[in-house]
Amino acid sequence: MSDTTIRFRQPSVRRLPLVAALRLARPSDMWFKPALSVVVATAVPDLLLFAIDRLDLVMYTMAGSLCALYGHSLPYARRARAVAGVVISMVIGMAISLVAASLTGSTAVLIAVGALLAAGQKMLCDATRIGPPGPVIFTFVTSAALFAPQHLGQVPGHLTLTLAAGVISWLVTVGPAMIRREGPERRATARALDAAAAYVTAPGHRTRRAAVAAVHAAWQALLAAGQPTPVRRALERLVVHAEAALAGGLHDASPIAPATAPASAPGPEGLRVWARQTRARGPVPTPPLAPGTSDELFGIDAERAARRTRSRRDARRALLRSLAPGSPLLPIGARALIGCALAGYVSQAAGVGRPYWAIVTAASLYQANVTLSWNRALQRTLGNLLGVLVFAAVLPVSRTGPLALIGFCLFFGFAAEALITRNYWLGSIAVTPMALLVLEFGGTHPAGELIGDRVLDTVIGAGVGILAAMLVTNRRAAGRLEKALAATERARAHAVHALAAPQPTPAALDAARRRLTGSLVELREADDTAAGEWWQRALPQEQVLAAEQAGHRTLAATATRQGLIAPAQENGAV
Repeated sequence: MSDTTIRFRQPSVRRLPLVAALRLARPSDMWFKPALSVVVATAVPDLLLFAIDRLDLVMYTMAGSLCALYGHSLPYARRARAVAGVVISMVIGMAISLVAASLTGSTAVLIAVGALLAAGQKMLCDATRIGPPGPVIFTFVTSAALFAPQHLGQVPGHLTLTLAAGVISWLVTVGPAMIRREGPERRATARALDAAAAYVTAPGHRTRRAAVAAVHAAWQALLAAGQPTPVRRALERLVVHAEAALAGGLHDASPIAPATAPASAPGPEGLRVWARQTRARGPVPTPPLAPGTSDELFGIDAERAARRTRSRRDARRALLRSLAPGSPLLPIGARALIGCALAGYVSQAAGVGRPYWAIVTAASLYQANVTLSWNRALQRTLGNLLGVLVFAAVLPVSRTGPLALIGFCLFFGFAAEALITRNYWLGSIAVTPMALLVLEFGGTHPAGELIGDRVLDTVIGAGVGILAAMLVTNRRAAGRLEKALAATERARAHAVHALAAPQPTPAALDAARRRLTGSLVELREADDTAAGEWWQRALPQEQVLAAEQAGHRTLAATATRQGLIAPAQENGAV
């Protein structure tokens, strides 16, 4: 551990933001991918059901269609497995809900089942990091199914509809691989180039952390993409340039060993030009080889080969460890269980006949810490209340015919994905009328009842949900930070040991640098999570900062040893 003097900071209750939670951000560079996918995956089964006059079954196909929202940031080889897992998980969740609905009409029992499902879905999505959109889609679908009239004999047929729509979603999400099979890797590489350019332009803690995370994500995407192709080779060279620009900036920022980037290194504008060309549909730019590129790519091949030899049993073991006793995910699961159950029961006591929306609202709030959950509560409440007004405006038109109803659902599904990356509340304005219009496929309902129940459920779900987040403590967030800090120190020591070798192999240096980069990303995520949590022990903020600074200096030193940047004037940067 570092011998840096540690000053602890421990406010038990932190200030919760108001305006900042509602500010709009720039849209995602790939918002149209899930938006178009969910429209296609929904339109196909909806139109088929319309053709046979069975639109009352839309709720079951919608469960499978919404699986098309997942996996768009993953390389296609990995996406195929991930979306298949999403579809299977959706079918299992629907099976539990439909069987429960067919066996009991007790609202209290159904609320308990819904809360258990929401907690399990939250923990599983966090453990597998399948988001966005994370567990909220699962909870929305399975909670609604709990309160749908059901007979046990109907369950197999309804699950078949969900599975069939899920297969369509799988085809829609994986199909673009036939047109542009390196698309996800290209976008990840472009983000790394842009982040490195932003850091070179304006060095600082925020831009440095963003650049390290983006470069790490780009390498992970390329490593998970499968066999190397000429395009992927070109992308790897571009990421090496982004890494070299970042490492050069890290070395320049070192008070011990200032350095200058090699003359061949592109400036920030050159990196941005490459990023634009990489995102475009044309050929990937082919820049000159950065110093050390051949050694770097040799190391990538070695790491890719090592990954192929790992068994999936190791991945399953890692998943089980993340759900085992002592896992930092357990308090989040407890929050979801208690918050969703209380929200459902309070909604039932308030006279709502089907309080599934209160369960969904509460479930959607639970983020990594209390501060983020508070932000989501504000965003969800505002978005839902405005969305109810939109629903009231379009309801008369949607009732003019089934095609109008289908059209509105498709429009709002597209709009939700187009807006939600700007801010969650903006996307919720489209999600709310879409969710209410889906109920119309099973038959018309009094508009006043629908609107009143939705407003009441939103307020109850948000209020009770955030109260549970504040009262159910997550003291393990500090423990996760301490483990991440120790892992970073071990990764740095490993990198220093590799540097000290007389003639380290490129693969050893590359693996050491990538391990250290990953540990720094995890340390930053753990620190951000713990910093927004309530009721926990003191956080070693200065020790975290010292570990980050030392880790970045070591990253620069490994890049220097591999020839990615110019040698430092001194060797004290390690």
